[in-house]
Amino acid sequence: MESICLTNAVIVLEDGVIEDGFLLMVEDKIVSYGTMEDCPAGHRQFDCTGRVVMPGMIDIHVHGAGGSDFMDAVPAAFDTISQTLVKEGTTGYLATTMTNPANRIKEAVSAIAAYRLAGDQSGMAEMIGIHLEGPFINPAQKGAQPERHIHSPDITLFDEWQEAAKGLIRIVTFAPELDKDHVFLQELTKRGVIGSMGHTDATYEEATYAIGEGVTHATHLFNGMKGLHHREPGVVGAALLDENVHVELIPDGLHFHPDLLKMVVKMKGIDKMIVISDGIRAKGMPDGEYDLGGSTVVVRKGKCTLQDGVSLAGSIVTMNKARMNMAEWLGLTLWEQARITSLNQAKRLGVDNRKGSLAVGKDADVFVVDEDGEVGMTICKGIIAYLRDGGCE
Repeated sequence: MESICLTNAVIVLEDGVIEDGFLLMVEDKIVSYGTMEDCPAGHRQFDCTGRVVMPGMIDIHVHGAGGSDFMDAVPAAFDTISQTLVKEGTTGYLATTMTNPANRIKEAVSAIAAYRLAGDQSGMAEMIGIHLEGPFINPAQKGAQPERHIHSPDITLFDEWQEAAKGLIRIVTFAPELDKDHVFLQELTKRGVIGSMGHTDATYEEATYAIGEGVTHATHLFNGMKGLHHREPGVVGAALLDENVHVELIPDGLHFHPDLLKMVVKMKGIDKMIVISDGIRAKGMPDGEYDLGGSTVVVRKGKCTLQDGVSLAGSIVTMNKARMNMAEWLGLTLWEQARITSLNQAKRLGVDNRKGSLAVGKDADVFVVDEDGEVGMTICKGIIAYLRDGGCE
């Protein structure tokens, strides 16, 4: 029976920390934690003196990494992404699609489902499900999504894709103002799928009405939606003002001004904030040109744009850098950082019984933060998936 014990570390729990503690994992589960005076012997130990142990992060909106994209629809690409994400402390994710021809989306979700259900993702980040971003969006807010393949909300088409996905689609980003009589949203809700307003040009009134009909999520807040205006609060205003709406945030310093977060946290509270990367295949790769859903994306000095050099097209921010940015900009405690990068996501997806925090009985999904704030080690279900040179010994 394989067991790993992380010792002499700061252990981050749901509502506090243990300053000089241990975390014991046996096979794929967390079995105990506590102060060093109670640390058990007889296990493979890693000395984490001066380091912080946190629950593995969950990225619910990521298109790709390491040169691969989920729309590539091949297992090798999924392996590459899953093996790349662990280097940033991510242990779980939603494979995120984008607007493409209907047959390409079906091919992608079918391949993703086959990969997920094959079962062997040991030693890499876990594919928890699928986030369908597009094609049910508004062309006026398409961003980097190819306009020629945008489609009006269609529950019959969604059902076809969900069948191909073996029920793994968990979130659908769509434009609620194009959903006639909110039939699409109502059917998503019946199927237990989260309807998220994004790439939408809805007015404040349209957005608030959609929230009343069941929208509980906003895709990458501030981006791909009508912004806040003093005479037209827009989608942003509607999302901020309703306590039931969870908001995704891309804290890379490019997608919104950091000071806006002070308003977000005051209005939403920590529990409704969800950090995402919106990562594309260029994540973890050198500057250059990359494909995104058939469009060329130019990556220079951390900024991803279409060839016009203006329109943002995803991100290459790591979840760990996003975590550090949020901590710096808002002065968050370690356990608050863990909430917005792991626990909130797990609760959104209904997997907080096994993920999202360091608790006995939960999956042994853990990452270790070195003294410089970088990821020194990532453990996925009890298997060391990444160990940085000079990390824990």
